Amino acid sequence: MSETLAIRVGIIGQGRSGHDIHAAYLKTDPKYRIVAVADPLADRLDLAKQEFGAKGHKDYHDLLKRTDLDLVVNTTPSHLHAASTLEILGAGFACLCEKPLAGSVPEVDRLIAAAKKSKKVLAVFQQNRFAAYFLKVQEVIESGVLGRVVMVKIAFNNFARRWDWQTLQEYGGGSLRNTGPHPVDQALVLFGSGMPEVFCLMDRATTFGDADDHVKLILHGEGHPTIDLEISSCCAYPLYMYQVYGTQGGLTWTGGQMKWRYYNPKTAPPQRLIREPLPGRVYCREKLEWTEQEWTTPPEGEGDSATKRFYDGLHRTLTEGAPLAVTLDDIRRQIAVIEEAHRQNRSRLRPFPPGQS
Repeated sequence: MSETLAIRVGIIGQGRSGHDIHAAYLKTDPKYRIVAVADPLADRLDLAKQEFGAKGHKDYHDLLKRTDLDLVVNTTPSHLHAASTLEILGAGFACLCEKPLAGSVPEVDRLIAAAKKSKKVLAVFQQNRFAAYFLKVQEVIESGVLGRVVMVKIAFNNFARRWDWQTLQEYGGGSLRNTGPHPVDQALVLFGSGMPEVFCLMDRATTFGDADDHVKLILHGEGHPTIDLEISSCCAYPLYMYQVYGTQGGLTWTGGQMKWRYYNPKTAPPQRLIREPLPGRVYCREKLEWTEQEWTTPPEGEGDSATKRFYDGLHRTLTEGAPLAVTLDDIRRQIAVIEEAHRQNRSRLRPFPPGQS
C-alpha cells in the first residue's frame, strides 16, 4: 500500500503505551502513517517529530481540529479515557482507545451511543485476544480432545513493587483495571456467551498506592466452565499462566512451553458403577492410554505479533467495513465484570484520604 493510501493516524499521549506500543508498531506498518501526536511534555513532542516526522501538539484538542486524520489513538491516562473518547468521536474521527475503555457500564453505553451517532469506528486495544498462546489454547479446546472444559485457571502473576500513577484509585489504577482487561477478555471468550456470576477478592500487597495489586476473580455459571483468574504482584513463585481442566484431559502453559494430554474414551477400559464394596478394599485404578503433545511459544516480533494481528484487523474494519473482532458488546461485558468486582471490594480498598499517599 502506498503512503497516500495509508491510514493517517493521530496519537494522543506519548507515554509507555502511546510511544512504546502504538507508535513503535505503527511506524513499521506501511498501512498506517503517523501524522500527528499530542502530549503536554515538550521532550516527548520533540522526540515524536524526530522519530515519526509527525506534527506535535501540547493540547490534544488542537490535534482534534486537524482535517488530515483518519484515526485517533487515545492513550490518555485511564481515568480520562471515556471523556476524551467522547471528544474524539464528537470531532468526527474513528477512535482506538487503550484499555480500560471506561470505569462503568453506563459510561460504556454512552460511548456506544456516541459511536453510533457519529457513524465512526470505536475500537478498544485488546491485542491479547490475538496472542499466539491464546490462539493455541482456543485451538486445542475447540478440537474437542480435552472433552468438556470444566475449569480454566489463568494467572498473570509475579512479584513486583509499583509506585506510579497507575497504583491510585483516583486515576483509575489498580491491577484489575490496568492488567485485568487482557486476561478478563480471554476469560470471557472461554466462558462463552452471557453474563457470568462474579466473585472477587482484592487486596493491596506490594503497591505504594491505594488501588488493588492482588486479585482473585471467579467467573461461573450453569452450563459454562468455571474461570479462576489471578492477577498478583506478590507471587514469588509463579507456577503457570494457563491451566485447562477437561473431562478427557488437560492443558498447561507456563509462558514458554504448552503441553496437553488426553485419552480417547472409545479405547478406555470399559467400566460400570459399582455400589457394593470393591473386592480387596482396593481403590479404583485403571490404565489409560494418554496422548501427549507440546507446543513451543514462538517469539512475537514486529513481523508476527498480537499487536500486528490487532492492527491488521482494525485496518480491514476501517477500509473494508469488516466487523471488529473484539466488539463493543464484548467490552461492555468486560467492564461489567470489573465493575462488579470493585463493588464487592469497596470496603476492602478504601481510597487514601484527600492529599494523603
